This record gives sequence, structure tokens and C-alpha cells, in this order.
Amino acid sequence: MRLRQLVLAAADLDPVVEELCGFLGVEVCYRDPGVANFGLHNALMAVGDQFLEVVSPVRDGTTAGRFLERKGGDAGYMVIFQVPDFEAARRRVDAAGIKVVWEGSVPGIRGMHLHPADIGGAIVSLDEADPADGWPWAGASWREKVRTEVVSGFAAAHLQARSPAAMAARWGGVLGIDPVADAAGAPAIGLDDAVVRFHLPEDDRGDGLVRIDLTASDRSRAGEAALIGGVLFRLF
Repeated sequence: MRLRQLVLAAADLDPVVEELCGFLGVEVCYRDPGVANFGLHNALMAVGDQFLEVVSPVRDGTTAGRFLERKGGDAGYMVIFQVPDFEAARRRVDAAGIKVVWEGSVPGIRGMHLHPADIGGAIVSLDEADPADGWPWAGASWREKVRTEVVSGFAAAHLQARSPAAMAARWGGVLGIDPVADAAGAPAIGLDDAVVRFHLPEDDRGDGLVRIDLTASDRSRAGEAALIGGVLFRLF
């Protein structure tokens, strides 16, 4: 099980993308025309073989637009996991009584989005890629855009929650991974390539994705942090 993609929602796409590219030393690998079906435009950036995406509404009445209104600004929006067995993941979702709000596929990948009101904290997507090292959501040529001079991948995603243990249990249930206590005693879910951590709120913006830790390839940059798109990015 991998943490394959993290998504921010922003009112204005380009300034957030430019700031992320500048701070992380990455570049845009794909702009997906398919997100127009949701009233959005977007940009994806490859972080090693993981992906950071920013979406922004281009019309009124979108789910992302309502999310931005509730948050009072840009914020973490989605967490996308790569699962080894899509059908097994679907059985766990159904057993937990969690609503699937979207399901779709393109050649080489399929995924489903879980209702954030049911699972909590973010839209969670469970996706299976074939082959496993592919990721067609990022376009056909994303490997040509990989830049790892500054960062090489995600180390952790942090979600704040009024009830961290309850949210961790719901996420762990659909992932098929039992949460454990981290060094600080907070619940965490360990994946093959990263950790998802849950903790009490640090602000008044409600439950959600609030911080992303990345592994610094450039060790002189370790310890740097920047608040971009309503999410704190830290290099380790």
C-alpha cells in the first residue's frame, strides 16, 4: 500500500503551483483535461514517483468550490492511496458503510473516491494501477518531468481531527491497516513508502490535511518549511 498522490484545492491555481515548484524544485508534469467534468482545472507535479496536485474551480457550484468556502481559503483536499487489490478495497469500503462518490478508470488505472463526510478529513481515493509502477492519472510522460534535486518523495501526511483515534480507525479500516501509536502517542498508519499521522487540531479550520513532510535530497534544505496552498510543507 502506497501514498501515491496528495491534492490541494486553491481558489487561484497558478500562484500556488508556481510557489510549490519553486520551493520543492519540481515541475508540472500534466494538466488533466478530464477534471473539467468536475468544473475544475489542475496541475500535477511529480515528486519522485509520487504526485502533488492542485485543483481549482473554473465554474460556480463545484464540490471543490464549496470546500474552499467552508475552509475560508486554500487547503488540503484529497489523499490518494495505491492499493494492491481494488476489489478487496471495495469490499472493505462496503463493509464499513462508506459511500463511494465517484468511480472511474482509464487504461492502466482505476479508482474510487470516498465521501469525506463518511471517512473524515479529506476525500480519500483508493486506486489500483497496472502495471504497479505506472500512474496514468499523471499523463503518459510524467517520468520525463521528474526532478529530485531538492526532494525525492513524501515522508508523511498529517491530518488534524477532533477525534484523531476515530478518524485513524476509519481510514485504517478501508486500507486494511491497523493504526499504531507514533513516538508522540498519536495514531498513525504506516504504508510502504510513507506514514499518515492524525493529531488534534492546531487551528480552527476543522478536520483536514494540514501538513506534508518530504524527504530532502538536498540535505542543506532539511528543516525548511513553507505554508503553501493552506498546507505546511516541511523538508526532512
